[in-house]
Amino acid sequence: MPDAPLPPRAVFAMDPVHLPLLFPPPLMARLRRAADIDPALVVRDFTDTTAGRALADAEILITGWGCPRLDADALAVAPRLRTVLHAAGSVRSLVGEALWDRGVTVSSAATANAVPVAEYTLAMILLAGKDALGHRDRYRRTHVPPTPDRTADTGNHGRRVGVIGASRIGRRLLRLLRPHDLEVLLHDPYLDPGEAADLGARLLPLEDLLRLSDIVTLHAPDIPETRHLLDRARLGLIRDGGVLINTSRGALVDHGALVDELVSGRLHAVLDVTEPEPLPADSPLYRLPNVFLTPHIAGSLGNELQRMGGIVADELDRVTAGLPLAHRVRRADLTRVA
Repeated sequence: MPDAPLPPRAVFAMDPVHLPLLFPPPLMARLRRAADIDPALVVRDFTDTTAGRALADAEILITGWGCPRLDADALAVAPRLRTVLHAAGSVRSLVGEALWDRGVTVSSAATANAVPVAEYTLAMILLAGKDALGHRDRYRRTHVPPTPDRTADTGNHGRRVGVIGASRIGRRLLRLLRPHDLEVLLHDPYLDPGEAADLGARLLPLEDLLRLSDIVTLHAPDIPETRHLLDRARLGLIRDGGVLINTSRGALVDHGALVDELVSGRLHAVLDVTEPEPLPADSPLYRLPNVFLTPHIAGSLGNELQRMGGIVADELDRVTAGLPLAHRVRRADLTRVA
């Protein structure tokens, strides 16, 4: 009988602090059954001598946050590399042109990362509809429950939610919104009304969505075409007292214009991302009562990371079985995805 083929050589390339959360023991065992991989070797510097010896034989890189950019210099020390499995979301800042030119296949766990972002956004939509944060602050201050006249415009029944972007996260959010008595509006330049209806939403031009929505939530990709998508004029279209939720990227909003709207008190905001990030210590957004500010926590954290590790383990099994990747990212995709 012929000898069984040797498993492919794989190397981790990321900040090692993420490794035990991405790949707890059952997932690490799966990786080690599928590939020749050393969990004690995690590359952060492709110029390191020890890393260079490992990379010289590597056919597969399992990457994550903290991985160096895979440019021509990195590829020079990994001549056998044929597959990159990214245990995180966007690969835009990770992969260079040289990687595509060599024909290396790339996979991303962005689908898994969409789950907690959509869950966080749904929670914030429902809390915003109840003005839960405003009521909390007033109750802390006064110790007096609200009177009916203070809650006349409160509640989620029939409230209009405008979703900007039918991205992975946007689509996941649209599914989560279905059981609720909300009217969902959607803007995405790549969809037609029928596709939007299938997602449970009414497709509108961006300006109309902003005028009609009580709550606006951003899920468009951060690409040159979407920089400051919500500029001063478009922010001005959101109704007085409206809520803007941003769990996408700070660059989608004109930061100066947003600060002016929030300082004036005309709008409310739930901001998990900002421009810049983090904000300077003197930013008014830290102190405004109409701003709920979190430090980029909507994406996978803690035990949620193993969901992305599971996708990587599945992809590695496909690679070793000679099957196509289920979450492949292609060069052309980067013109439309984050």
